[in-house]
Amino acid sequence: MIVRRPAVAGSFYPADPGDLKEAIASSYLHPLGPGSLPPSSEEVSGVAACVCPHAGYQYSGPVAAHSYLWLSSLKKPETVVILGPNHYGIGSGISTFSDGLWETPLGRVEVDAESAKRLVELTGIIDFDPDAHRREHSIEVQLPFLQQIYGEFRFVPISLAFQDLETARDLGRGIADLLRGREAIVVASSDLTHYEPADQAREKDTLLLERVKALDIDGFYRTLEERNITACGFGAIASVMEASKRLGFKRGEVHKYASSGDTTGDYDAVVGYPSVTFG
Repeated sequence: MIVRRPAVAGSFYPADPGDLKEAIASSYLHPLGPGSLPPSSEEVSGVAACVCPHAGYQYSGPVAAHSYLWLSSLKKPETVVILGPNHYGIGSGISTFSDGLWETPLGRVEVDAESAKRLVELTGIIDFDPDAHRREHSIEVQLPFLQQIYGEFRFVPISLAFQDLETARDLGRGIADLLRGREAIVVASSDLTHYEPADQAREKDTLLLERVKALDIDGFYRTLEERNITACGFGAIASVMEASKRLGFKRGEVHKYASSGDTTGDYDAVVGYPSVTFG
């Protein structure tokens, strides 16, 4: 059985389990965070979908915590699907695991082999390629937050080097077919504008998030192109938008937007971080 070792423990988040738990709690209680710890008071059934950023916890953790506090209101999912960009361009254009375990300092997370195989069959565009995930951080950084909420769970990782509109529609359709009627979560891992002045980044990202809230996928891609928005996981976001529409969700809600400048104090060249949920 393949065991995927952490690629960014000790850099994007602490490698020590105790320090990692403290970093997660600090994300919730940070001035940019939601201000309270999971679990929330509700317990909702069904499929849930969200967008989370994936920078180092000291930068984007408080924004991600808004999405994860919302997810903590859900019953423990049968499966979690996490989509993220392939920053390094290694391996297949769209890739998942056939089986195996992903390791973090908080323990191991089992790949949902049955769901992964079914999603490959439903879409016809996903390859089984662990090498595409070996160095990639965008999916890995979501796992400790989910472990803190749910303990043990199974998941399907999907790494995207191909992020075009047609791919997003095909993936979203397959994910909706896979998850319909189940207790499940789907997460799009993405940051937004990269390395531009904070005011400019916020203006661009606000326009893009309006399309996300409206579940307007065509408008989303049009805005990306017209405004030259450098969101790294745009295909992951669009795939989750498509799945959300097909699952009957009507709108997205932006719980928090901030940038790296809000944590570092350097507003000259920031990265934008979104927390969005769909319902």
